[in-house]
Order: sequence, then structure tokens, then C-alpha cells
Amino acid sequence: MSAETATTIDKRQARAAFSRAAPHYDEVAELQREIAKRMIERLAYIRHQPEVVLDVGAGTGDATRALGKHYAKSRVIALDFALPMLQQVRKQGGWFKRAPCICGDAEQLPLADQSVDMIFSNVALQWCNDLAGTMREFLRVLRPNGMLLFSTFGPDTLKELRTSWSAVDGYSHVSPFADMHDVGDAMLHAGLAEPVVDVDRISLSYDDVPSLMRDLKSLGAHNVTAQRAKGLTGKGRMRAMIQAYEQFRLDDKLPASYEVVYGHAWAPAEAGVGTVCRVPLHQLDPRGR
Repeated sequence: MSAETATTIDKRQARAAFSRAAPHYDEVAELQREIAKRMIERLAYIRHQPEVVLDVGAGTGDATRALGKHYAKSRVIALDFALPMLQQVRKQGGWFKRAPCICGDAEQLPLADQSVDMIFSNVALQWCNDLAGTMREFLRVLRPNGMLLFSTFGPDTLKELRTSWSAVDGYSHVSPFADMHDVGDAMLHAGLAEPVVDVDRISLSYDDVPSLMRDLKSLGAHNVTAQRAKGLTGKGRMRAMIQAYEQFRLDDKLPASYEVVYGHAWAPAEAGVGTVCRVPLHQLDPRGR
């Protein structure tokens, strides 16, 4: 199996995992809420008043609600590829009864060209197989001078879990995460203007590995790469992984590291900026006329 195939996200399995997790997602989404909070705080320093805001990977709508409060005069749209997540949005009532919800994939946005003024996406892009293609989709639906603000996970995310599993077998047990430089390159190649990327590091603490595994399962954050082990994990391998994880114990707690990559960019002021214009050679006048 090639490296490219091995790290491909199985979108069908990912959608199914998040669909199952939807009813209990908010009970364990502490990290996701914290990252969204930090992103919303950044908006206070950005001068932009969007008419239409698209929350890509909205989940149960925590960031959608915060965006609705921050941009009280804007139309905020929640988009997620797992329908049960959006059904949880509707169950919250209140403001969410008026918020439009769209079930769709970030890699193929079901929206017209230049139809939104701002795209906000909190830790969702790691579930996209074609990051550069996703950035092109974002640019396609953004209006000129529209803003993109997102977060995703970097390669040091869950490094302790990845290291512990690698001591046990050769399967992929943790989803792949793009390096911040690759994220920046994807924005540039898509034609987005003034891209900025930075990194934050957050560590959660657990009493034991099963507690971490339960949280990941409740979040729907399963390993859905093509090279994952297809059968049930044997008790022996699980015990060996747990034992390997103990090397990271500090102050009687086991850490779970997250590398959070933030990205910010703009749609060019004029359509076509950053694109390549091709002119046939026979149309060029060597005399400069």
C-alpha cells in the first residue's frame, strides 16, 4: 500500500463515526470549545463586517452560536458533513431555530461562487483528503475581500498515542495531520491573499489510557485511515500499547498533546488575482504592438 493511500481518510467511515458521536459530543468537546473560543477572540482584532458567515464543520453549533453573537447583523450558516450533528444544532432551539443548516462536505461545498463573506472552520480540515483543493473551494465561495479563519491539528497531535501504538504494530492508529508549512503552501497555491499561519500547543491530562480512548470515541475522532487495522484490536496488543504509554506519565497524569494550527487569509480584492493568464504565442507581436 502506498503512503498516499495509507493516509487517505475514509470519508464514509468518518461521517458514520461523527454521526454516532453526535448525541454525546458536547459532553467531551472541551478542547474543541477552547480552540473555538481562542479563534473568536482573534476576531476582535480583525476589521471585517461580513454579511454572510459560513461555519464549516460546525458540529453541534457551539462556534456557530458564538459567531451569531459576534456578528449580530450577519447571516450565519452551519455546515457539517454529518447530518446528526446538525440535528443536534436544531434541538438546542432558541437562536438555532433561525440559523440555516447545510449538510455538506468542505471539499465540495454546496454553495454558489462568491456567495459568502467569511468562512470560519474549527478543527475540521484534518478530515479533508485534499487540503489544497479544499482551500480552492473556500476561495471559490468567498466574495472578493472575504475572510478565511480556521484551525486544524498539526503532526504533533496525539504524539504519545502514536508512539505507543508504533511500539506494538505497524498499523495506522492515529489520523494524519498536515504540517503548518503545508497548510500555508495550500493557501498560497489556492490563490488566497495574505496567508498567515501560527501554532499553539495544548496538553490534556488523563488518569489512564482508557479514559483518553473513551473521549476520542465520544468525539467521533476515530482513526479512519486506509491503513488502519480492520479487525478488533486484541486485548494483548491493547495492554502492550497501554504499557508503552506509561513512559509519558508525569505527576501521576498521562498527557495527550495537541498541536493546533491556525490559519487566516483573504480572498483577493479582484476576481482572477493570483491566477495564470495563458496567451498563445502566435498572438504575441514581437514588435510590441
